[in-house]
Amino acid sequence: MCSLGSSSSSSSSMAASSKRKLSKLGVDEFLTSTFDSDTNGGSEGDDSSAEDTKKSSKQEGKTGKRKKASEPKVQGKKDEKPKGAAKEHKEQLSRLKEKDPEFFQFLEKNDQKLLNFDDTDSSEDEENPVHTLPAELELASDDEEDEEQQPTPKSKKTKDLIAVTVRMVDQWKTEVEDKLTFKLFHDIALAFKAAVSTTRGGDESGEPGKYKVEDPLVFNSLVSFCIRDLFLALQKLLQLKPGRDRNKLLLPSSSHRWPKVRPDINTYLTGLVQLLAGLTETSVVSAVLRHVLHLIPYYLCFPKHSRLLLKQAINQWSTGEETVRVLAFLILNKICRHKQDVYLNLVLKQMYVAYVKNCKFTSPNVLPLINFMQRTLTEMYALDNQVTYQHAFIYIRQLAIHLRNAMTMKKKETYQSVYNWQFVHCLYLWCRMLSTIYPSEVLAPLIYPLSQVIIGCIKLVPTARYYPLRLHCVRALTLLSDSTKTFIPVTPFLLEIFQQVDFNKKPGRMSVRPINFAVILKLSNANLQEKAFRDGLIEQLYDLTLEYFHTQAHTIGFPELALPVVVQLKAFIKECKVANYCKQIRQLMEKLQENSTYLTNRRQAATFGVADKEAVALWEKVLKEEGTPLHKYYSSWKKLREKELTLEITGKERLEELNFPEIKRRKVQESKEKDKKEFRDLFESDSGSDDESSGLKSKGGSKKDNDNFLDDLSDMSGADEEEDDMLPCEDESDDEDRVSPKASRAAPKKMSQADLKVLTEGDEDVVEDLEFSDED
Repeated sequence: MCSLGSSSSSSSSMAASSKRKLSKLGVDEFLTSTFDSDTNGGSEGDDSSAEDTKKSSKQEGKTGKRKKASEPKVQGKKDEKPKGAAKEHKEQLSRLKEKDPEFFQFLEKNDQKLLNFDDTDSSEDEENPVHTLPAELELASDDEEDEEQQPTPKSKKTKDLIAVTVRMVDQWKTEVEDKLTFKLFHDIALAFKAAVSTTRGGDESGEPGKYKVEDPLVFNSLVSFCIRDLFLALQKLLQLKPGRDRNKLLLPSSSHRWPKVRPDINTYLTGLVQLLAGLTETSVVSAVLRHVLHLIPYYLCFPKHSRLLLKQAINQWSTGEETVRVLAFLILNKICRHKQDVYLNLVLKQMYVAYVKNCKFTSPNVLPLINFMQRTLTEMYALDNQVTYQHAFIYIRQLAIHLRNAMTMKKKETYQSVYNWQFVHCLYLWCRMLSTIYPSEVLAPLIYPLSQVIIGCIKLVPTARYYPLRLHCVRALTLLSDSTKTFIPVTPFLLEIFQQVDFNKKPGRMSVRPINFAVILKLSNANLQEKAFRDGLIEQLYDLTLEYFHTQAHTIGFPELALPVVVQLKAFIKECKVANYCKQIRQLMEKLQENSTYLTNRRQAATFGVADKEAVALWEKVLKEEGTPLHKYYSSWKKLREKELTLEITGKERLEELNFPEIKRRKVQESKEKDKKEFRDLFESDSGSDDESSGLKSKGGSKKDNDNFLDDLSDMSGADEEEDDMLPCEDESDDEDRVSPKASRAAPKKMSQADLKVLTEGDEDVVEDLEFSDED
């Protein structure tokens, strides 16, 4: 108390007297005594603190449960133990009962939980706010692990699912035929969802359904019922009637009943997409796609389902069978036509990527499918020229970048990035697209860069090994030039082949099978030495030259265009010594000259000048409608050529038309077995005869005798050959005595010594089962 006594001596004396008085008091006297509250704050605080410490020490001595305080107590009112929140709340409610009894009665009636609560837990938690760790940690027992591995409530619900039966499906069919209700459609949608979940290994949504499908017969019955009968009944349920404008699609969301069936239709459409992803059988996929095609208006009401459907349709369009591809394309086209602004850009990009991915390899069987993808993708591009220009510009530029890298770096990897089937098919796709959509002011600027990329591809590696690739590029340029009415110099790339290849050189090797230039890009060194290479090359040059000049046959400048080619062909005919090649090229040259003469005569009768474009265009139009000699020849030649190409694509070779004689040979093993059987029957029937008359015995001796017989047989091989040469003479002399095997079958009982000798001198397989007797 010295700190308080420093202010004045009187205060220190008062504190000392009070301290002595407190020390003399006993416990009972201290508890029963009363203290004045008029004393100053300092003395009051000291007395109260001393009283609290003494009181606490007394309680510790009685209980013995708490340790002595190691730190001094905080002075003031902080030493008082705070009440628990629950107890304090209970006191407030008791005071509320006294102050506002009406409100307390209201709480008793309406909120008993607020009044009746347990305050034991909260008080204990407040007394021990700090969590103490136990001395030992308990390990989980096996029983607890078993409890954790018990099925969840969700798995328990799966046991309570209703199993769909064939009888239930038949009942649904009859009810749908009568009238489809909202509850019935709800049950069918849930059952269809359960059926689809079996193909995916479980329900992906995680929500337990009402039904389960376990029998394959039930699955087939339910899916076929939904595909065949559900659509028309659903149309009647929604009361959808076709509008006046047939071109405008009627959405089911316009029906006033749509909100009632929307969740079930959502479930059903989701199941259809999942089912489509899990099917592999072509016929089933086709049936589901036909059903989906009718449900396109419903899918358009759900953007998320539409995107999933488009993804599956693109996959089927690029990888499925022929019928599946057609149905998938119809779905894609229908969605993009009615939601062009939403889906067209995305669909075009994904279809192009799928096209490039699936034209990596080309064969006679795959080529028609690649052509189908080209034509259908071109039809999709025709829906919007502005979007098509953006896609075409980006992808043609990408092809040009690959070509530029190959021309500058000149490495094998960069060459391979250009000289592959994907690059060639992409070039042909854009040529077909520009040819189909022409005329279009938006897409016309793409003609020149595309033609330059194709010409650069031809000039990249101008060797004989890549002649097939050059021919593919020439064919694409011909298509682009014809359809867009753009002059592209194609003939120099064909005439260059006549100069580079020596057709008079004798082939290094003969090949029976012709080369199919439609499905190859590069020739091997062995192919270049074959006769089939030169034969096929002459045919390709003939075809492509004729096709190109057919596109220019009605133009006013045809005589000048054909003149360099005629000169070059004349020089080739003069130098070539192969009659078949000269015959084909001479025929082509004569057709070009005939058409040039015809156009020259028609030009002489014209009354307009060359500068008059309108008159020239009209003159060419009239001439094209009338037909030129080259047009007429080309139409007849094309029919014959298509038949030949059809045979090649289907895998039938041209050699089948040649009736070569067929040599039929009897297999050696069959002949040996047949002869053995004949002689075995022969000697079994003659087993009763004497050794002297037969001179031979059947095989059945010891192993040693067999070995000696084989050794003697090998030594007699030379003698047997000489005896075989002499057999015809012996046959002439002993014609009457000789017995054929068929005759021996008829009369096996009697045989002379000469007959047996003839038999022993026969084929090797005859002697194999026989042994010589000692008498021989």
